Amino acid sequence: MAEGQGEQDNGQGIEAKAGTGASEQQEQQASKSLKSNLLRFIVSAKEFLSITLNLAEDANIEGTISAIKKDMIFKGHNVWILVCSILVASIGLNLNSTAVVIGAMLISPLMGPILAVGLAVGTNDWELLKRGWKNFLIMVVISLITSTLYFFISPLGEAHSELLARTRPTFLDALIAVFGGLAGIIGVSRKATYSNVVPGVAIATALMPPLCTAGYGLATAQWEFFLGAFYLFMLNSIFISGATLVIVRYLKFPLVSFVNERTEQRVRKYMIISIIVVLLPSAWIFYGVVKETIFMGRAEKFIADNLAMQNTEILSRRLVYNDTLSRIDIFIMGEPISITEQENLQRKLISAGLESTRLKIHQPKDYSGDLAGKLSQEVRVGVLEDIYERNARMLEQKDAVINRLSAIVDRDSIPFQSLHKEIRIQYPEVKRMAYARTIEMGRDGEVDSIPTFLVRWDGTVNPDTKSSREQVMKEWLKARLELDTVRVVRY
Repeated sequence: MAEGQGEQDNGQGIEAKAGTGASEQQEQQASKSLKSNLLRFIVSAKEFLSITLNLAEDANIEGTISAIKKDMIFKGHNVWILVCSILVASIGLNLNSTAVVIGAMLISPLMGPILAVGLAVGTNDWELLKRGWKNFLIMVVISLITSTLYFFISPLGEAHSELLARTRPTFLDALIAVFGGLAGIIGVSRKATYSNVVPGVAIATALMPPLCTAGYGLATAQWEFFLGAFYLFMLNSIFISGATLVIVRYLKFPLVSFVNERTEQRVRKYMIISIIVVLLPSAWIFYGVVKETIFMGRAEKFIADNLAMQNTEILSRRLVYNDTLSRIDIFIMGEPISITEQENLQRKLISAGLESTRLKIHQPKDYSGDLAGKLSQEVRVGVLEDIYERNARMLEQKDAVINRLSAIVDRDSIPFQSLHKEIRIQYPEVKRMAYARTIEMGRDGEVDSIPTFLVRWDGTVNPDTKSSREQVMKEWLKARLELDTVRVVRY
């Protein structure tokens, strides 16, 4: 019996092993099928991306080279177009008109020499490189002379936001130039005869306004304007040329001359060093802009959280960022803030993330009786505008109330004096009389205005006679005044 049971157990073990082997075989087949499907998907995705992202398919290499060489030449009509576009851009910056500046960027021929420099380096065409640099310098000189002369003779000398925006180039401007330059050379290298890419690149990279702003700096002897704007122009130009070089090499434009490996490495090293040298100042400026933006946000939050007092009103604020010591100047009116409270606010600056910041509160006792002398022109203008707007709103509200009351008076007015004379003639027993409109409110909240006459009789009239005469007077007043409801009350 034990032997039979052992044989039975052995048979079950063999069946279990057979089942396990079949399961493992199925798992292996499923794994192979999954790997095969994944491989096919990867191959299909690669083919799809290679077709979708293929830049070489409709590239027009010969046409691109010919077009760039033609557009880089600065003489004759191109010079006059450049001068006109510079003048248009300068006027737009002077008037702070964004639309005019954009129009000037669309008609300017600045992209030609910049693309030519990138093409020359990418194809080892050193003759084209020299011609490209020559035309680039001509373009820069003409632009600076034109814009400087305009701003020198222009009576509008104030720097607006369109001018100021071109004086602090940052790392983001370099990114705009890179991607704008890539889009520009990709658009130029297509077989299509027309593309809106190049005008878009001219607007996005903003080559024209920095040159005009540099001319403004020269004309007004504001060297920080000149250096900042000219640096922005050079930053954009170099990165557009670099982007052109990348696409030219990627599309395998034919090389004009072959150089040995050592020379090519040296040229590549010089290019990398030049890009780093140009990029580092913009990265540092960008870092400063980020820190200033963080300071402004924290300062505004600090003012909103700690200076919203009931009897004190903030007239104006001045936020000045500095790496070593920033300032928050608050101009207030109303109840003064004590020295103790000011010291407490200064301590709160640390918890608000404004450690290197000094808070100065300018209040009425600090003005020495001459508010206009202490506040800056900007603050005074802001205060006057605020007062004017408030007075205008108050006058409008008062006029509305006066008009509404006048309408009510006109509607409710009656000839009381003439009525009084008529009533005295008809009712000589009336000793005194008054008139008013009484407001009556019902149980459901409805409101009604009822003309009410108050009558005082002399002592000779008995109560019954008074009641009858009051009823007759009421009906007569309704007919006389053409009213639906009149109330006569004895007092």
